[in-house]
Amino acid sequence: MTLWNGSFPFYPSTNVCFHFDTKWAIIISVFLSVLAIFIIILPGIRGRGRLFWFLRVVTGLFVGAVVLTIQFTRDWETGWVTANTSYKSFSRALVNADIGLHVGLAGVNVTLVGNPVHQVNETIDYNEHFSWSFDADYDHSYDKGLQKGLPSPILYVAEKFTTHSPCGVLRQYRISGHYASLTLWMAFCTWLISILLFSMPILLYGGYMLLLTAALMLFSLLFFVTARNTLKCPIQFGPVSLKTDYGGSFWLTLATGLLCLLLGLGVIVLNSVRPQELKLVFNLDEGKGEEEERWDKSYLSAEPSSSMQDVLMVPLGELCEVTSTQL
Repeated sequence: MTLWNGSFPFYPSTNVCFHFDTKWAIIISVFLSVLAIFIIILPGIRGRGRLFWFLRVVTGLFVGAVVLTIQFTRDWETGWVTANTSYKSFSRALVNADIGLHVGLAGVNVTLVGNPVHQVNETIDYNEHFSWSFDADYDHSYDKGLQKGLPSPILYVAEKFTTHSPCGVLRQYRISGHYASLTLWMAFCTWLISILLFSMPILLYGGYMLLLTAALMLFSLLFFVTARNTLKCPIQFGPVSLKTDYGGSFWLTLATGLLCLLLGLGVIVLNSVRPQELKLVFNLDEGKGEEEERWDKSYLSAEPSSSMQDVLMVPLGELCEVTSTQL
């Protein structure tokens, strides 16, 4: 069969290109631009507080970028398997390929990469996204994949998450993903408040906001773990099965949450035990208080003394009457 370059005519496309998520690029570009601006300002910071100021800027931007980026990542749970499997329906052709499953908070990605990439007169390099967000219908995305004629391994894995699948994992993943996303948006808001409090500076309440940010990030992990520990149907490809484990976004969220926890506790403890060292970290010069005290003393010394004020104060009755002459 040589028609359509050896592929079946009812498949409109023999390959699906990988689409880069532009949200990541926008978020990273914005935070890198802000960091570049602060680096330009850095030489204007005097004294040893320059290093502490730079560390605060880098840490704050890192936490904000992580909290915002992991909302859109698709590697909270990942798994790979290499298997010999059928490529398309109504065909006995077998291909050797790497099949990957990548679960995010708003959907799932299924990848198929051939070993080698060029087999059966085609380039086997697929990456398909199936969304389960509030404004998307997962079953509709799956039906579009059927109409498009996606390879059988991708459809087989995606079918495990449909509503009519006996696995019944879609509802659990969808609810846990929504709650995890909500808590992460709340964590982003508390991070903004902590940055505002530290810049005012209200250090103690800024530490409290960092603790709340850490708690929200850890709660988002807890919500996702509830879906991860549910009973799953096996995804079997002949003698091998596709098994998933926690991905990079999960561990990055855990590390960032623990970092916020340590920083918040450190600010609270230093504020009660070593407040002067904490002021040094936040570039709050001790000389400001001394300057204000010296200014107060100089202002008081410039005022007339009490004895002079008593001399200058004259009763109203003793004031000289001033007569005006009519012109």
